[in-house]
Amino acid sequence: MKSKLRNNSILHRSLLIGLSLVISGSISTVQASDSPFAIAIHGGAGAIKQSKMTPEKRQAYEAKLNEAVSAGYKLLAQGKSSQEAIIAAIQIMEESPLFNAGKGAVYTFDAEHELDASIMNGKTLNAGAVSGVKTVKSPIALAEKIMEESVHVMLSGEGAEQFAKNKGLTLVENNYFNTEHRYNSLLKAKKKLLEKEQELKDFQAAHKTLPTEYKVGTVGAVALDKDGNLAAGTSTGGMTAKRFGRIGDAPIIGAGTYANNDSCAVSATGHGEYFIRYHVAADICARLQYQKIPLAEAADIVINDVLVKAGGSGGIIAIDAKGNIAMPFNSEGMYRASKSSNGQSYIGIFRNE
Repeated sequence: MKSKLRNNSILHRSLLIGLSLVISGSISTVQASDSPFAIAIHGGAGAIKQSKMTPEKRQAYEAKLNEAVSAGYKLLAQGKSSQEAIIAAIQIMEESPLFNAGKGAVYTFDAEHELDASIMNGKTLNAGAVSGVKTVKSPIALAEKIMEESVHVMLSGEGAEQFAKNKGLTLVENNYFNTEHRYNSLLKAKKKLLEKEQELKDFQAAHKTLPTEYKVGTVGAVALDKDGNLAAGTSTGGMTAKRFGRIGDAPIIGAGTYANNDSCAVSATGHGEYFIRYHVAADICARLQYQKIPLAEAADIVINDVLVKAGGSGGIIAIDAKGNIAMPFNSEGMYRASKSSNGQSYIGIFRNE
């Protein structure tokens, strides 16, 4: 009789343990599925005049922004990594002539295209960057290859192109990036520059007088995945009529791109020289991590206080480990969009939108 009772007791405990494991597993599954995930993208800031934005042009930009942010979000919803999501979004913008990256890249002074990009993984703090390439179809894809398969963080020029070829990435002729509207912008910029150079007797001084619209333009994305990992990436054609192998902030880790799971992920767009000097992307994340202030506040201080006082124009997109998103800018407009698992989605170009 005692043996029978003891066996029943053992069976009862086993059932309880099994039930506990099932319940625990169910709770764990629910928590995992409820983990926040989100993505934010930008298509550049500063080179936008509301007075010149026709309804047709606005519709085209909004459609492409929606396509890019939705592609990244879809991957996140499927449980893919934040790194995969931002690359998918950025490549859609790289392939669009609407943005200053990839197919729509601006021209250098010598009527060529020199492309830059960077990416950073917030979990590992690994990063990859490329600058001054002329024949790589997707600079952000090359930046990822450098991050994952090179002992270096940044490669440039012909060496970077050789690395891309060795890794089997798609290469194109430089004229693949040609667009009529970018070429017309180059002609206008060169006319202004040469007139000022004759007056000032100095190309560098003349370049400082070039309107902001010729000095900006980038695409980028930041994301948080279901596993709580952050990632950021940026890609650009640089500055219209740039010379002497100029490199902006886009490929500079900490300036145009930064990601750290302990703080946030940031992609910047604007007048790159200022973003480099004030290491804008990393500064925002550092304020969040060490001062323990909200993402929106940290981003606002850097973009609308520090950068403005320095004379820098542009903006950023950022996301923190909780899925909070900030997209401040101090220019007339910034192409931007976001989508979150909390059901919120957004597309905007100008202020108060």
